[in-house]
Amino acid sequence: MSEPPSPDLFRTQLARFQGWGEAHLALEAALEGLAPEHRGLRPPGLVHSIWELVEHIRIAQRDLLDFCTAPEYEPRPWPEAYWPESPTPSAGGEWEDTLAAIAADREDLRRLAVDGGVDLAARAPHATESHQTHLRALLLAQDHSAYHIGQIVQVRRLLEE
Repeated sequence: MSEPPSPDLFRTQLARFQGWGEAHLALEAALEGLAPEHRGLRPPGLVHSIWELVEHIRIAQRDLLDFCTAPEYEPRPWPEAYWPESPTPSAGGEWEDTLAAIAADREDLRRLAVDGGVDLAARAPHATESHQTHLRALLLAQDHSAYHIGQIVQVRRLLEE
């Protein structure tokens, strides 16, 4: 019988999971070569533009990170606070700022995963239910992003990108 994986190996794998592209595309790969004029287009039959999906990933990922780490966490109203108001980013660098924020928050999630002082099975600080653990938040962050990255790929295909 083989030995169970070490906690360090598990944490390292969990950290890698935050941005890997092994089972699906990483966000950066899904957005590579995207024409700026396509960021805010909604293809017929779809309800979200690529901008809306990217900004939604940022908002939800940040919310999960804050849920685990921010002393003054306040839940957001669902669904309105999790989606941008406009289907297009502003001309003032909002697209780049959002991508940078996603990358920075993803790094913070990775650090949380490998922090030996964090009990991954313990309830997150702002949990209201016993299943709302650090581990669940880390898995949810990646699972949620992967789902919407798949939608980004679909939007690009419909835009013939």
